[in-house]
Parts: sequence; structure tokens; C-alpha cells
Amino acid sequence: MPQLTIVVPAYNESAVLATFHQRLGLVLDGLSLDCNVLYVDDGSRDDTWQIIEKLVAGDARTGGLKLSRNFGKEAALTAGLDHVTADAAVVIDADLQDPPELIPALVEQWQAGYDVVYATRSAREGESGFKRFTAAAFYRSMERLSDTAIPRDTGDFRLLSRRALDALGQLRERQRFMKGLFSWIGYRQTAVHYLREPRQAGTTKWNYWRLGQLAIEGITSFSTAPLRLATWVGMASAGLAFVYGFWVLVKSLLYGNAVRGYPTLILVILFLGGMQLLALGVIGEYLGRNYAESKRRPLYFIEEQRLPRDSE
Repeated sequence: MPQLTIVVPAYNESAVLATFHQRLGLVLDGLSLDCNVLYVDDGSRDDTWQIIEKLVAGDARTGGLKLSRNFGKEAALTAGLDHVTADAAVVIDADLQDPPELIPALVEQWQAGYDVVYATRSAREGESGFKRFTAAAFYRSMERLSDTAIPRDTGDFRLLSRRALDALGQLRERQRFMKGLFSWIGYRQTAVHYLREPRQAGTTKWNYWRLGQLAIEGITSFSTAPLRLATWVGMASAGLAFVYGFWVLVKSLLYGNAVRGYPTLILVILFLGGMQLLALGVIGEYLGRNYAESKRRPLYFIEEQRLPRDSE
């Protein structure tokens, strides 16, 4: 019988884990597959790991990994996928915004021959208009900036076949933008659309600062457009400065050099200085990522591990 592993990253999700596991269990009971669940505790500060241990003790097909600290969701996802030995894996968050009841539809497309089946949100319930606007703007910007086609309005909720998992396992870069990596590996991919529900319990761990950092990670990981933009802005600024300098020279030769023009001089200096700092900042982002990659540090460390008993 084909095997399927459900990978669930969790960070301070104690308020919703029991409800999530109950709903997930009902879904897995209806699948004609050998299923197990792998929770990954990303250094939670609440009793998430204690709840995972109870779930492991009460369900033979459930296992858990506890990371040594909070490495971030991308690293937690990587840790979970690295420990999958099944024929396919489904990645899903524990907050129940992504419904476990959609998993059979993902499995159906996998059995039809697709290697990556991603769940695309047709609507986002329980989120502010500003959040929906910024999310849409990010995905559409990535679509234009990146050479890798990243699906719109699509999170981490998806199914990966065995060969997709093997390909993903070869990508050990430290600066990880998983949505981009899922698309970059290629193979046959398709979408399943669904309505994203509001969070069932607890609070979101993604504030606008962290979302902004994730956006920068995605853009700099899969596009050199900011570097190219800095080059063009620099060339345009230099061209404008040259034209303005030529105009000042001609004016001085024809009409003399008065003391006037101080505000204009300050404006030009501030403009060119700002453009230079912007270009240095963009270069610094890429340089910093190269520095982090050059150290070759492990992506995560595991403090405790509980494997599903039916896989031992």
C-alpha cells in the first residue's frame, strides 16, 4: 500500500493542536493509504511539545520532532521533509486555516501522475483588506521579478511525490524560501483551489515585520532584479547629474556665476547620496546572504525525536 506522511510544523500552537489532530485523523481514516503524521515543534515556548508527546502516545501513526530552538518555519519544514521516508508527503499548518479535508483532493491529483499538487487560495477569510492587498502584491511582484514561476495566492499547503522530495532534499541553501524551492524543482505540478478559513485558535506568528523579511528573502533568493534596478537607477542618476552639470556650466559661461543655487545644490547632493545608499543597501542584502551561505552551518538541530510506532 502506498505510504503518505503529513508534515505539520508547529510553533506555539498548543491551543489548536488537539482539534487539528482530531480533524486530520478523520481524514486519514478515509484514505486507502498507509498514513502517518510527523509534527515538528520549532522551539515553541508554550506546551506544544508536551501536547505532541500526548498525541504520539495515543496514536501509533503519529511522530514528532523537537528542534533545539526556534529556527524558523522554513527550517522546520525542511527538518520534517528530511525525515519523510514515505512515497509522498503533505505539508500543512496546524492552525486549521488550511483544511485537512482537502488532502484527499491532493492525493487524487498525485495518483493521477502529478509530483507537486499545491493548494491555491480562492479567498482568504478572517484577514484584513490590507493583509490581502499586500499578499496579492507580493505574489504578483514575484511573478514579474523571478525567473521561477511561483503560483499566485499559494502557501506551503501542498503534496510532494517521492522524487520531488528527493530533489528538494538536495537543495541545502541556508536562505530558504520554500514556496520558491517547491516551484524551482519542476516536475509535473498542478493546483487545487480552496477557501482559506480563519484561524481556529491562538494567534498568528506572522506580523508585518516578519512578513516583510520573508518577502525580502523570497525576492533576493529568486531574483537579481533589485541589483539590476540599482544599476539602472545609478545610471539614470548619473545621466541626470551630467545634464544638470552641463547646464550649470553653460549658464555660468553665458551669464556669470552668482551665489544663488544653494537649495538646488543641496537637493542634488541629497538625491545622489540617497541613490548611492539605496544601491549599497541592495548590494548588502545579497552580500550578506553569500556570507551566511559560505559558513555552511546546519539548517537545524533536533533535541528530541519520537517516530511513529507503526513505522518502527
